[in-house]
Amino acid sequence: MLRQRVITAVLLLAILLPALFAADPRYFVLCTGALMVAAAWEWGRLNEQAPTVSLLGAAGLGVLCMGVWLLQMDADQLVDIWLGAALAWSALAVGALCAGAARWVLVPPMLRYAGGLALLLASWLALVYSKQLGTNFLLSVMALVWVSDICAYFAGRAFGGRWIARKLAVTISPGKTWEGVAGAVVGVGLMAVLWCYADSQTPGISLSVFSRVAEQWGAMGALVLGLLVAAGVVGDLLESLFKRAAGVKDSSGLLPGHGGVLDRVDALLPVLPLALWLVSR
Repeated sequence: MLRQRVITAVLLLAILLPALFAADPRYFVLCTGALMVAAAWEWGRLNEQAPTVSLLGAAGLGVLCMGVWLLQMDADQLVDIWLGAALAWSALAVGALCAGAARWVLVPPMLRYAGGLALLLASWLALVYSKQLGTNFLLSVMALVWVSDICAYFAGRAFGGRWIARKLAVTISPGKTWEGVAGAVVGVGLMAVLWCYADSQTPGISLSVFSRVAEQWGAMGALVLGLLVAAGVVGDLLESLFKRAAGVKDSSGLLPGHGGVLDRVDALLPVLPLALWLVSR
């Protein structure tokens, strides 16, 4: 399993890193669009769609992604889309996580499916426009999610249940604890300080999400970063709920050793549009 994970990770990095740093944005658009098509196919499988429907829906999302990108919309025109996507993710989190997996499956499958495709489109669009704000900005958003996840894991292992007996979401993901969330907030906070310092010492570099939040929100920046961490936790919990409702361990087997695409980007999907809205208002 470890060997599979390492090989898959190396292959993904070999494809994505050149696209991330390429001067021509089309490589990044095509690579991430392909990942979103795969995620859309997985989403169909998680929501009781026939194989043909899942394939057609994934292909349709890919065409729509390319079409929207070719429109080359101005960033100011997209602020409402970022806000709408952030609100939609919030509503989904409140409704689905409070209702639980048993009630989630009572929602008509086609409604779940269509809504999920719309959110995937919005998150992909946020990913592309994050890259346009600068590679440093996009990497900082991704690092926020990764560091949050890593710190939550280790803090949960070390302190889980010591301070707060009640688990974060015991019926959805029994291993997650409030101590883990606290560890994620602390870890991201420390990284934000270091990243802001690095930005200040690197003239001409595109600002990270941390520097942009500090500039725009001032003393409230800590609360804003906490909100982004919470969005990542919510994305992780939502995918766990969806898989539990579908009765599967992974969203697919497309990435040997890692599961599916949704398993790897679940926490990032709600963070991207929220981050863009918070630095664009």
